Amino acid sequence: MRAVEPVPAALRVVIVEDQVLLREGLARLFADGGHEVVATLGDATALGALLGADRPDLVVLDVRMPPTYTFEGTEAAREIKERFPGTGVLVLSQHIETAHMAGLVAQAGFGYLLKDRVLEVREFLAAAERVARGGSALDPKVIARLVTPVTDGPVGRLSERERRVLELMAEGLTNTGIAQRLVISERTVEAHVRRVLMKLSLPEGEDGHRRVLAVLAHLRSVHGWV
Repeated sequence: MRAVEPVPAALRVVIVEDQVLLREGLARLFADGGHEVVATLGDATALGALLGADRPDLVVLDVRMPPTYTFEGTEAAREIKERFPGTGVLVLSQHIETAHMAGLVAQAGFGYLLKDRVLEVREFLAAAERVARGGSALDPKVIARLVTPVTDGPVGRLSERERRVLELMAEGLTNTGIAQRLVISERTVEAHVRRVLMKLSLPEGEDGHRRVLAVLAHLRSVHGWV
């Protein structure tokens, strides 16, 4: 008999996005996924007061919002994680921007996805649910930018397959998820992970999320993030 997958508990979500169509589309997407959208905002002005009065499980933020359309979303995300560390934050961006993500990507309950990932509804909702529960979700294109340019040092010693496993680890996938994505056995994934951690001089651990944070912390040091 096929095992029945557990149904994730409903999340309480706040959406902060200045584009009305995308904001309403995200709200419908979460509602159709069985989650409760407690508020939708066009900018981050009232976000702090809202979170102080009613703590959601997840805040979905656009990077660029009024008034300057630069990094209001990133600044709001940083404030949320400082004031309400237990609240998941999922940042959405039209383009890859890493400079202003320093200090955020290695925190529990943080995700950074490009907006076109919203079109992959099941994967997007799974990533959002993972972030809300303290996990990580980083866009593969972001991870590729962090890893690919490195040709020397520990990351440069990884094989192509090991580098791909590292990318998927940084996305927040478990060994089972990596095995499914690469269509290989879980035992093979475990072997790849051991070699990645060994080559990066990172200790193996029981907690999968700590493993992700260790890898991300290493990538931050490689790229000079502070």
